Amino acid sequence: MSQEQTEQEKEPLYWVAPMDPNYRRDQPGKSPMGMDLIPVFEEETGSDSSGPGTIKISPEVVNNLGVRTAKVQRQSLHSQIKTVGYVRYDEDRLIHLHPRVEGWIEKLYVKAAGDPVTKGQPVYELYSPQLVNAQEELILALNRNNQRLIQAAEDRLRALQLTNAFIRKLKHNKKVKQTITFQAPQGGVIDNLNIREGFYVKPGTTLMSIGALNVVWVEAEIFERQASQVAAGNPVTMTLDYLPGKEWQGSVDYVYPSLDAKTRTLRVRLRFDNENNTLKPNMFAQVVIHTSDQEDTLIIPREAVIRTGEQDRVVIALGDGRFKSLEVELGRMDEQYAEILKGLSIEDRVVTSAQFLLDSESSKNSDFKRMHHESHNKPETVWVEATINSMMAAHRKVNLTHQAISDWDWPAMTMDFTVDKSVDISRLQNGMTLHIEIEQVEKNTYAIVDVHIPDQPMTSKKMAHSQMDHSQHQEPDHSQMDHSQHQEPDHSQMDHNQHQEM
Repeated sequence: MSQEQTEQEKEPLYWVAPMDPNYRRDQPGKSPMGMDLIPVFEEETGSDSSGPGTIKISPEVVNNLGVRTAKVQRQSLHSQIKTVGYVRYDEDRLIHLHPRVEGWIEKLYVKAAGDPVTKGQPVYELYSPQLVNAQEELILALNRNNQRLIQAAEDRLRALQLTNAFIRKLKHNKKVKQTITFQAPQGGVIDNLNIREGFYVKPGTTLMSIGALNVVWVEAEIFERQASQVAAGNPVTMTLDYLPGKEWQGSVDYVYPSLDAKTRTLRVRLRFDNENNTLKPNMFAQVVIHTSDQEDTLIIPREAVIRTGEQDRVVIALGDGRFKSLEVELGRMDEQYAEILKGLSIEDRVVTSAQFLLDSESSKNSDFKRMHHESHNKPETVWVEATINSMMAAHRKVNLTHQAISDWDWPAMTMDFTVDKSVDISRLQNGMTLHIEIEQVEKNTYAIVDVHIPDQPMTSKKMAHSQMDHSQHQEPDHSQMDHSQHQEPDHSQMDHNQHQEM
């Protein structure tokens, strides 16, 4: 109870919006979203401190912010690779039909590509003088009862794709057939039908193809960075737009050994059972490849990660309302979890909601650089180039975007400034790019104390400083003096040439 009274007696440093850590005020009020501003107190450093960047928040505020935490876990990471693919024939069971003799197509039993056929079904009749001669040779050998000639004639007929049943019938009745009927070697559907009745064909001519559809391939592509995660045997889930709600379960059949040089992607072949021949070649499909790491790794919920352009961070919960922002090194990520390579241990708990506000307060004074407004070595005033976005001349306030300020460790950003009374605000206009001198006038409040507009004369304030400096130095040509020659430069003495270099 005494601790709560002590916290109530503390005076807040400032008030901040719950959903926007950059919105700060020096008194209670409402945020732009209509929410009550949250007071921020100075953190006392004691024996229980967990280092720079540790902040402490009362339980009521933690509850109001909806802070949720999750424990760092050690388990295998199940990743999902989402991509697209196209249905293909199972090329292990795709057969192309070619004649082995010259001849003419007397009759065609299949009329169009896509027609279904069964194994042993007649597909075309061929008249060929070579086939007629081969039959006559067998009959001649039979009449002479020469076993060597009989065997040679039978082997020739088999080489010309005549069946054993046809040869037995020919030996029995010894009648030469002028046209030979050829059957389908397997069941499936007709593809690449390149002949019609009456066509003249010869060896090398592709008559047609027969593809089996009880099993199909799906060819998909994955990114180069995902190649190491995919291996033959990985389970795959597939869906198609024309059959919503229907899922097919398959597996990775083969990972191709080379990448596409232009797209930098790797082809992956998937295999699916095709009941009722629902899947048709060239259909477009969405596939999800499920990968799994056999080794246990540290993982956290993906929503806990705060990603910036330069580093990745998380906010850890230290207990008793204390929080701290830490830099982490990420590994692989899936839809739910992120792998942690460095920065956390199995005992830690990470914040999964409201972490952006906590990170804003913690990272100001944490053990990695961000914006150190409290640095004791920073100069009192700095010059910087800025562009005016909007103005409230009556209240002497401007909103502008300024460049990075290395002396204060500030990044380039957009913020509000008050304009000192010594500055003629009528000279400022929206959209103007100029150089400003800014100074911290109070806690988290900064003012513009001088301006220099290119192609305009210096203000009287700058001229006075310049003349005073001129009388104190023996070297009269200050316009050529490099800014780096001064150990403690007075930015108010910067001449027109130095502002242009900024």
